[in-house]
Amino acid sequence: MMQLSTQSSAARSQHFGAPIPPLASPPDRPHDAMHALDEFGSVISVRKNAEIWAQGDSVQYSYRIVSGCIRLVKLMEDGRRQISEFLVAGDWLGFDGATIQDVAAEAVADSVLKRYPRRAVDALASRDISVAQWRFELMSQKLYLAQEHMLTLGRRTAEERIAAFLLDMAARTPRDRSGMSPLPMNRTDIADYLGLRLETICRVLSRLKRAGAIRVAPSGFSIRDRDALEVCASDTLH
Repeated sequence: MMQLSTQSSAARSQHFGAPIPPLASPPDRPHDAMHALDEFGSVISVRKNAEIWAQGDSVQYSYRIVSGCIRLVKLMEDGRRQISEFLVAGDWLGFDGATIQDVAAEAVADSVLKRYPRRAVDALASRDISVAQWRFELMSQKLYLAQEHMLTLGRRTAEERIAAFLLDMAARTPRDRSGMSPLPMNRTDIADYLGLRLETICRVLSRLKRAGAIRVAPSGFSIRDRDALEVCASDTLH
């Protein structure tokens, strides 16, 4: 039976590099900026698998996720897709200043969004320094996360990618009463996000479960051995 090393991740990082840090939430915007944005925001509901915008659409709105999960999808010319990001409650999208959407945005699960007309956001940022500064911080963080994801796809093993993904989702989503973190995306979504085959996702998740690092249920997952999972994020399974 496969066993996970209990050696500290700090010690392992001397040989394998530091673990991938959990994805940070967007920086908090000042209270006055929040109030200003909410004056012209409206709440919308999006059903599971519905498209919020298509790749190549002109930018009409910016959004804040109130509940649910959104995936950003890049469609290739040969029909393949790459998921570049999963966004959950509290995350923002469409605030990066682009005029044309380079990815599609789709609902992973039934979701509620706060929608802001892009022209109003631009006008507010031009006259309110707190909104402009907060928007710049969002754009800077988006670039940082994109670089981290490129590192994950280019330099990490399958086991490292999946372990780091689980740690990230656990950090960004609330646990229910049983201690489970939601995992609304299916295994194919995870594979397209991590650049792996579906069979690899299923195999590694099963190995992590058998090793006692995680528990998986229809409602989501829970981390049973965080130290071991953090080691996996910076090393490989044996």
